Amino acid sequence: MNRNFSRKYLGIPYFIFLLIFVVLPLLVILYYAFTNGEGQFTFSNLINFFTDPNTLGTLLYSFCLALATTVVCLLLAYPVSYILSQSNWKFKSVIVMIFVMPMWINFTLRVTALKEILTLIEGNLAFHPFLNSIIGMTYDFLPFMILPIYTTLSKLDRSLLEAAADLGAGKRQSFYRVTLPLSMPGIVSGVSMVFLPAMTNYVVLDMMYNSTYIMGSLIGSYFSAYDWHNGSMIALILLVIICLFTLVTNGDEDTGVRGGTLV
Repeated sequence: MNRNFSRKYLGIPYFIFLLIFVVLPLLVILYYAFTNGEGQFTFSNLINFFTDPNTLGTLLYSFCLALATTVVCLLLAYPVSYILSQSNWKFKSVIVMIFVMPMWINFTLRVTALKEILTLIEGNLAFHPFLNSIIGMTYDFLPFMILPIYTTLSKLDRSLLEAAADLGAGKRQSFYRVTLPLSMPGIVSGVSMVFLPAMTNYVVLDMMYNSTYIMGSLIGSYFSAYDWHNGSMIALILLVIICLFTLVTNGDEDTGVRGGTLV
């Protein structure tokens, strides 16, 4: 047996994986983002992003759509998570599984079924593209909001609520001053898991017959037209926005808060 073996060697496959599937693709995106069709270094792709009204309009529409989807998911997920976490139901885990179960079904099948239901209700989905997009994305991302909030609330220390009651706080005061602050890590985690993919998930829009572009579809259109340079720049800027958003939200999370845990 080789006694010189170090556990650090176990990280070599992981390092190789990151190098091939993360670092190298990012280098390719960086190369195309800051070069033109002749391979010369240029900032024109970056300037085009901030001067093209179509690109800025798409970014604004994507942000509004993702924000609306996140708000709707939060308004639906928090009461459900709170009721489930506070209840003493025997089959509580089964109810949670029912909310998560759509994630096990094929994505295309789920959206197609939802589209058929909305078609029966509305007749023509083209009349309400923004509303249908929010409904579709909410249906798709709602479990990602429920899980972290439910996990955080279920881990909450009940003695803190008892202490608040002993100090004269009512149920409403206990919720706003104890439960809600301690559940913020779960809320932040759920918002991150919903808002970020909602900005780029154009498949729901396409399947809902929504002709409006969001950032994901705009990037795809550039690559389909073999304009890898502008497409890579948009992808790079969107990656920077997502990284900044992630850093801000992670900075606000207090993982040491008593009763707060993340999925």
